Amino acid sequence: MSSETDTSTPPGKPASQTLSRGLRMLEVLAEASGPMTIAELAAELGLHRSIAYRILRTLEEHNLAHRGRSGAVELAPGLAALARGVQRDLQSASLPELTELANELGVSAFLAVWDHRDCITLVTVEPRHSSAAVIQRPGTRHAFTRGAPGIAIQSSHTAEEWEARMPDEPYREAAAEARRRGFASSHDEVIPGVSSVAAPVIVPGQLPASVAIVYPTATGPLPAEELGGRVAQAARTIERSLGSVVQR
Repeated sequence: MSSETDTSTPPGKPASQTLSRGLRMLEVLAEASGPMTIAELAAELGLHRSIAYRILRTLEEHNLAHRGRSGAVELAPGLAALARGVQRDLQSASLPELTELANELGVSAFLAVWDHRDCITLVTVEPRHSSAAVIQRPGTRHAFTRGAPGIAIQSSHTAEEWEARMPDEPYREAAAEARRRGFASSHDEVIPGVSSVAAPVIVPGQLPASVAIVYPTATGPLPAEELGGRVAQAARTIERSLGSVVQR
């Protein structure tokens, strides 16, 4: 009589440790302010340098990471091809509005989406004519507890709805205020000297997202109320283009 071997994953452990480490390496590179050395990546991941190198080689084979002549590592164009398939309709609908916002206000405009306990930048448009724009890279992530994009996403829920969905993640008072105003604003929460304004994008059947702009705090292009109204207008246009009619 044969017996079956239990190959299930132990509770609390990733199904594939190697895959998990590779994905984490991509996240670290996305969050970095510039290219990183193998030693820096290994230290950030808590891995031996040889293991980090093997993971990197796999990412290079799939054009997801790249080493320059100096040996420093950065993300590679293969990620852009993968990103094009993520919430394709939402990206397509938001791109014209982001472009208009960026060039009209002279700031970086972007779309942030819900990703577990964080919000992550999905697509960014930088202004054509501006030497002082703050760069917001696709793949950048930060917690809901910091920054206007996360506050705006939270504001798409009431406090009760949020508590039912995310009981361990506090509902910010700023989210309640953003729900009343139709937009969220933050100053120096993610990066010192940088402000952001964002409005929620609600599309049935999808997790809420937010349209946001980011700019140096000292050189805001317009008063916060005007910026918020303009960003909220862009969010509503995106919703309508996706056939969404949201009662607020």
